[in-house]
Amino acid sequence: MRINYKRELENTAKNMILVHEPDTLIKMIIRTIVHKVNVSHAGILLHDREKNTYVLTDSRGALGLKVPLKFVRMDLDNLLIRFFKERHERKLLSDGTLVYEQGKRWLSKRITPDLKQILKGALYQMGLFEAEACISSYFQNELLGILLLGKKKDGTRFLKEELDFFSALASDVAMAIRNAQLFKELELELNKKYVLFIHTTIALAAAIDAKDHYTHGHTQRVTTLSLEVAKKLGQKNKKAFDDQFLEHLHIAALLHDIGKIGIPESILNKEEALTEEEREKIRQHPLVGATILEPIKELGDSILGVKYHHERYDGTGYPEGLKQEQIPLIAAIISVADTFDAMTTDRPYSRTLSKEEAVKEIKQLAGKQFSPLLAEAMAELYHEGEDINLMMKKFF
Repeated sequence: MRINYKRELENTAKNMILVHEPDTLIKMIIRTIVHKVNVSHAGILLHDREKNTYVLTDSRGALGLKVPLKFVRMDLDNLLIRFFKERHERKLLSDGTLVYEQGKRWLSKRITPDLKQILKGALYQMGLFEAEACISSYFQNELLGILLLGKKKDGTRFLKEELDFFSALASDVAMAIRNAQLFKELELELNKKYVLFIHTTIALAAAIDAKDHYTHGHTQRVTTLSLEVAKKLGQKNKKAFDDQFLEHLHIAALLHDIGKIGIPESILNKEEALTEEEREKIRQHPLVGATILEPIKELGDSILGVKYHHERYDGTGYPEGLKQEQIPLIAAIISVADTFDAMTTDRPYSRTLSKEEAVKEIKQLAGKQFSPLLAEAMAELYHEGEDINLMMKKFF
C-alpha cells in the first residue's frame, strides 16, 4: 500500500508537539521511520550541549545492524559532523540529504581537495554505520543532530518523495527536540529551586525550633511522622491523594509553627502557667503563619496545613472551629502528628507520656480531636513494628 507521506508528516509533527521528554521524543521518531518506511535500521546522532559532542541517542532495527547506544560519540572534528556542521551539503546536494551512492559519485567529479577529503571521511563513517542516507537537522543554523538510515528492507533505493519526507521531518524534529530540551532544562532548574527552597525551609524550621527550648527537634519529628501517617492512609485508599499532596504536606509540616516567629520567647519559654492573654497569643500562631506565607502563591495547599493544624474533629479547635470534613486533610494529618509529639516531649506543665500511652490517648480521642481514619493510621504505624522501640526511632 502506498504511503501518504504528507499525512504521515502532519501526524508525526502533531504528536511531537505533545512530547516534552527528549529521549521519549527521539524514540518515537525513530520508531515511526523504521515502521513507516520499512528501513533495516535507523538512528540519531544528537548534539550533547554540555560535552559539545554528538552521541548516538537512539537506534532501531535488526539485531545485527543495531548500533550500541551511548557508546558512539563523534567530536566536532569528525568528518561526518564537519560535512554537515560546515554546511558542505549545500554545495553538493539540493535537498541536504547525503545518500551514500550519490556521495560516491561526487568523489569522481571536480570538487576541491578539501571538500573531497571531508566527503570521503563522511562516507567512510556512513559505511561504519551501514547507513544508506544521512539527513541533517538544524535549529537556528546549529546542527542539532543527524538522522542515520539503513537500507530499505525490500532492497530498493530511496524514492525522492521518501527523501523529501525525511528532510521535512528533520526540520520538524529539530524544533520538537529543542522544545523538549528546553522543557527538560526548565524542569531541572525548577527542581534545583525546589531543593533550595526545601533546604531554606528546613533552616527556617530549625530557627523556629530554637526559639522554644521545649520543642527542640519538634518540627523534624512532626514532618517525618506526618509523611508516614499520610503514606499509611494512602495504602488504605490509593485515591486519597497524589504525589503533589505529599510535597505540600512536607512543606506544611516543616512550616506549621512558623507563626511562632511572632511570639515572644518569654512566652514560649515561660516556666510558670500562662495567662489567658498569653495563651491567646499562642493561639494566634496558625493565622500569623498563614499570613506570612500567603504571598508565596506556589505554596498552594501547604498554607492550609499551617492555618488549620489546630482545628479539632468535633469543631472545638481554632482558629475557625472547623469540624470533620471541613478540616483540610493536610491539616488533619499534621494535627495528629503534632499532638503525638507534644504528648511524648518534656513540657513544664504537662505529664510526658510514653509512646504507647500517647497512641492509646489518640485512639480515645478519635472522633473528638482527631479524624478516626488518621487516629487508626497512627495506631497502625505504632503497632506494625516487631520491635516497637526500633520502629519508633525510625520516626523520632
